[in-house]
Amino acid sequence: MAAASSPLVPKLRFPEFRDGTEWELRKLSSVGEVNPPNDELPGLPELFIYIDLESVKSGILVERKEITRDAAPSRAQRLLRCKDIIFQTVRPYQRNNLFFAINDENESKYVASTGYAQLRAHESPEFLYQLLYTDSFMSSVLARCTGSNYPAINPSALASIKVAMPLKSEQQKIADCLGSLDDLIAAVDRKLDALRQHKLGLMQKLFPQPGETLPRWRFPEFRDGPAWSISPLDSICEVLNKRRIPITMKDRTTGPYPYYGASGIVDYVKDFIFDERLILVGEDGAKWGPFEETAFIAEGKYWVNNHAHVLRSIGLIDLLLQAYLVRSDLGCYVTGAAPPKLTLGKLKAIPIPIPPSPAEQRKIADCLGSLDDLIAAEDRKLEALRQHKQGLMQQLFPSLDGQ
Repeated sequence: MAAASSPLVPKLRFPEFRDGTEWELRKLSSVGEVNPPNDELPGLPELFIYIDLESVKSGILVERKEITRDAAPSRAQRLLRCKDIIFQTVRPYQRNNLFFAINDENESKYVASTGYAQLRAHESPEFLYQLLYTDSFMSSVLARCTGSNYPAINPSALASIKVAMPLKSEQQKIADCLGSLDDLIAAVDRKLDALRQHKLGLMQKLFPQPGETLPRWRFPEFRDGPAWSISPLDSICEVLNKRRIPITMKDRTTGPYPYYGASGIVDYVKDFIFDERLILVGEDGAKWGPFEETAFIAEGKYWVNNHAHVLRSIGLIDLLLQAYLVRSDLGCYVTGAAPPKLTLGKLKAIPIPIPPSPAEQRKIADCLGSLDDLIAAEDRKLEALRQHKQGLMQQLFPSLDGQ
């Protein structure tokens, strides 16, 4: 005789539902429409907002692309209504889904790419949106994906996934709880972005523009001081590239030490080759435009592969050199196309402005460093909130193991 399955209820339930009914297992297609018909699509205005797979990051619409009907790609097929959900079906593990909450007849029309599935909930759309982020649902999605480079799930497979659904009143209670956390996360994220933008703007004024020797802003005690000097990077740095050692994926053993590549940490390994604060600059496989984190500081014990140059700053405070490289457009120093590369020779020749006194260097570094501390604190807060929400979701939604 088969063992009876456990009741379909979450570990954590609001008091008024603790003695309530078991959740019901239903196909997603019965919970809401998947890709509802868009009869209004032919009547779109001349201009509308197109949402493609680059437009949404972590539940936020980060880019509004206004396009004309004539210029619209064939994938522009999902005409959105307020409280529709678009679910990323291509590389769904990125979880860049969107709850579409614009409700203004005077607003532009929004059309999403067929790289998303459009969901229109029958009951609580806010609850359905949260459900899509559960690990259980994502596991079901990934199990039905096809393709390796760009794994994707087709609409019929998505519609067939079974999900656990409570009564509508409990759906809304859970959605309200998680939605309030989302609001808090969004507020911290906005503050973090504002701090980063403030730092970027400050860097533009605290360093001389290309071809100049005086910054736009200078601290009062240095306003009558001499101009900054300009020196090639190799005159103020020691290059430690010979100590780099790449490790192929199959030869890496997981451990506690960061393994750095062109754009930052790419893995963690069991050993280290550096144990000091150094500047890393992307050699290939990086981005070299202004404010694209071309350069970053590594400290503690870590390993570096051959895709990042390793510099020890000796004539300039490292934070200033890193900040200047980040604010600069280094694209003109990049050569080749397959792949493009910032060679060591080109890197060494980059002209670097240097404040005339150690005191002015320290003042600027302290200013930028204090902003970095604020940014790091908000970043930690944001990560803690996201982890808290993820843990809460594990408790508020029942496990479907064995169902």
